[in-house]
This record gives sequence, structure tokens and C-alpha cells, in this order.
Amino acid sequence: MSTRDIFGNDVSGRTDNEQWATWAAEEGLEAEAVDEDETYIVDERPELHATVAMETRAKVDTNHPDTRRAGLTLAAEERIEAREWEIERTRTRMDRSPESDREARTAQVVKRERRERRVNFERRAASVDERRDPDAPDPRERLSRGELAAVNQEAKRIQAGVPGAGSSAAISRELAEQVLRTGDLLSAIVAVADRLTIEPGTMTPISRLGDVRHGEVDFEGEVVVLWEPAHPAIAQVGLVGDETGQVKVTVWDASDQPWLDEGERVRIHGAAKSWYQGRVSVALTSRSRVVFPEREPWLEPVS
Repeated sequence: MSTRDIFGNDVSGRTDNEQWATWAAEEGLEAEAVDEDETYIVDERPELHATVAMETRAKVDTNHPDTRRAGLTLAAEERIEAREWEIERTRTRMDRSPESDREARTAQVVKRERRERRVNFERRAASVDERRDPDAPDPRERLSRGELAAVNQEAKRIQAGVPGAGSSAAISRELAEQVLRTGDLLSAIVAVADRLTIEPGTMTPISRLGDVRHGEVDFEGEVVVLWEPAHPAIAQVGLVGDETGQVKVTVWDASDQPWLDEGERVRIHGAAKSWYQGRVSVALTSRSRVVFPEREPWLEPVS
């Protein structure tokens, strides 16, 4: 029967070799006999363990769907099989034909849905503007052949003269309505052209900026003169004019707009309209856009 001292050492009287063998077995080390006297040499090489990063990387590589399935759990294998089945099913065409017309049929469906949405939108817009009612009879059908030819010709001319006025078909329909209402083609042309010049998105003559019913305007003209700004928040201030009139233009410093030069032609989109002492003026904000038609492309500011 063996005994141990207060430090846990075996004092049973066993030989050193026996004590070494017992200690090696307890520590899980490998002891080998190397001579006839059974002298033991303990293998004290450290046991290697994977680091946390190595275990994490191995776990990611093992569970990745693109890796082999060896070592995966049953649930992981079933997920991979389900994913492969879904991909294969998605690639299979409905008609299982190498010359499928699925793309053509999809394009037809999309086109039909767009047309239905457009018609529904026009019907709702007709509650505000009756000219946009898609169910209303086309007034051009009530014109004679000569009147219809004249209306179509004037519609193209108005479209060319008023940038952003819309399609010539829409203009010709409105002209036909005016002709049937007034009986005079000339007055119909004046009325339609006058309305289109102050519509949103069209280039409005400067003299008509005050007639625009919305807060932002588009116009084109030449920078006539520039003044010294009276406030540090203003980058530039001056007059822009065309053949119909002039308007005061204020460029706010925070708007980050390109620099204007006197004598240069500019096309301004989305300028904020305001009134001062009974006169209309505009200001360029961060939402505005300035185009220089006569500048070289390499001189255009980078947006």
C-alpha cells in the first residue's frame, strides 16, 4: 500500500522507474524503455492545439455550401441539396424547350401592365384636366382631311418652337379641340402655344415667368450684367435677358452652382421664383441646374 507525503509525493518505496511510469500514465505522456535496466525516458513534447482563428476558419470552410459535404451534419447536407434543387428548378424553363419564348411573353405582359397603369393614371388625371381623359372621343376624328393636315403640321411646329412641350400627337389633339371650340385655327394655335410656354418642364420666355403657376421655372437667356453681391451668402447676382425681357438672377453661395460670366448664354432649369416690389425674380438653389449651350464640352462643370 502506497502512501504520499504532505506535498503529494509517493513515498511507498517504489523504484524511480516505477514512479516515473506511474507519473507519465497520469499525465498522459508516452514513456518508452530504452535499455535493459528498464530506464524510462518521458516524452515531454507539448501537445499541439488549434488556435481560435484556426477553429473559426475550419468551421467556416466546412459549413460553406460550395465545399465538399464530408463532415457536415445531416441538416447541413439537406440545406445544400435543397439549394441545388432550387437553382436547378429556377434554370428550368416552364415549357422545357431549348427555343423558349418566355422572354417574349414576359415582355408582352410587362407592356400590357404598363399600358393599363398609364390609362388608369390618365383617368385619375382627367378629374383635374378633362383633356387627359383616355375614354373621351378623339376630336381629330371630327375634322376634315384638310383641317387635320393643317393641325398636324402646326403641332409639329409648336413642338419644335417650345422645348419640352411634349409629343406632337398630344399637341395636335389639343389643337383639334381648340379648333372645334373656336372654329379658327389661328386662335387655336395661339391659345395652345401660350399655354405650353408656361407649363412645367418647358423653356418659358422671360417675360412670361410671372405667369407660371408653380414655384420653379425653366428659361434661357444671356447674362447681361453682374453686380457685386451685397451679402456674403450670395455668390453672384445680375440680370439675364432674352428677346422678351430681363430678370434678376441670384446665385446663393450654398447652392454650389457654376460661375456665370457676362455675355455668356445660359439655360437654367429649376430656378426658384419669387416676387419683389411687384417684379418677378429667380434664385439658383442646390436643386437648380445650369447649362451653357455655347461652351466647349471640356469647359462644362463636373456635376
